[in-house]
Amino acid sequence: MRVFVTGASGFVGNEVVAELLKRGHAVRALIRPGSEKKLRERERVEVVSGDCLHPEVLERGLAGCEAAIHLIGIIREFPGRGVTFERLHVEATRNVVEAAKKAGVRRFLHMSALGARPEPADPYHVTNWQAEEIVKASGLTYTIFRPSVIYGPGDQSLNLFARHIQRLHFFPIIGDGLYKLQPVPVWQVAQAFALALELPHTENKTYEVGGPEPIAFRDLIDTIARVLGRRVIKVHQPVWCMRAAARVCGRFAWFPLTPGQLRMLLEGSTCDPTAFYHDFGLEPVPLAAGLARYLGK
Repeated sequence: MRVFVTGASGFVGNEVVAELLKRGHAVRALIRPGSEKKLRERERVEVVSGDCLHPEVLERGLAGCEAAIHLIGIIREFPGRGVTFERLHVEATRNVVEAAKKAGVRRFLHMSALGARPEPADPYHVTNWQAEEIVKASGLTYTIFRPSVIYGPGDQSLNLFARHIQRLHFFPIIGDGLYKLQPVPVWQVAQAFALALELPHTENKTYEVGGPEPIAFRDLIDTIARVLGRRVIKVHQPVWCMRAAARVCGRFAWFPLTPGQLRMLLEGSTCDPTAFYHDFGLEPVPLAAGLARYLGK
């Protein structure tokens, strides 16, 4: 099957492309100019230069494809650069869906986010939900994935924590650290995307995706430290202090959290992934084992 992939040069995209190639699919990858070197399998795929905000590029890229995998998404806005949830979640998804329909694509796989829902909610969640609604109303045969935190080589979350632990003997924890996440390894997410093209019973379904069980943030830090063979002292920071700092500094790229990201962190990101593992025939990977696969080397 010839598959068109957006976001192919990203953290998840590279894993999805590799899995598609492994399973014998031909891949056509949409790559922003200047990002070609980030695509690990660029010698084995057909590259289309452009982005999801230009419909004419999408129509050319989707021509002759039987399936589309839409992975574009952001976790932080930079309005001054035109990087907003509205543009990158809603407008981009609408463009890809319309181009896919014009090209006669039948199968559409979409990456959303755990917690996607209508207002009242953070704009990140609202725009992901709006994008889902566009996909569901398209008439295309879809599968939507709503993952919790995705981790693996090259991620921008757990790897940052690991580097901090390796450099220092302490780690700052916002509040009590009891808010929970459910990290899932990137290779399992990639397997599910590729398998969805082969499993009719996954059609027109939305899957919440997470690891085998929720873990409190403070326990997550301890788990990473154990895998690294390090001892870490957790230093708790008042929530009000971080809220104030995020309001003042969150608009700057160097500051680690925006107000919205802080709200979502404290809200947590957990789910019941039973249907995901059952329908795709995958075995849940315990967090420590998943981390050890690449951090423990």
